[in-house]
Amino acid sequence: MKRFSIQMVDFSTPNSWYKQILAHFVQPGDSFEIRCWKEEAAEIQLASQFGKGVEENAEVSVRGTVTGEFLKLLLMEEPTDKSVYNKMTCFFTLHAQNGRCDLWSEHYGTEMTLEVTTEADAAFFEREIGRYPKSFSVGTY
Repeated sequence: MKRFSIQMVDFSTPNSWYKQILAHFVQPGDSFEIRCWKEEAAEIQLASQFGKGVEENAEVSVRGTVTGEFLKLLLMEEPTDKSVYNKMTCFFTLHAQNGRCDLWSEHYGTEMTLEVTTEADAAFFEREIGRYPKSFSVGTY
């Protein structure tokens, strides 16, 4: 197993890398969790179309199973609110898990932790992130 921890350091980076990672690793049938701040009503409503929400302290956690429609949403969305972050996704936290990977997308996709089980998946991730050599701080474990 290989673990990557990345943080975006160039906030002008386009979200194409993010979509490539999701398209490769997230599949229908995977379990997911989305965490939103309670005041993110539109994002909570959107996520709740695909799972069940539970309030937890200052957050709402929506859990479910990835569907084709949900995956399409993740791959097609273009966040417009970029006043604080160059958001890759409208969701503060996205966690998806399957037999190949455990993916945590944090801070609207500007940070990611990914554990993969195969060398082929590790090589794919390294290749995709390598396309943006000055955009990320990358740790490998």
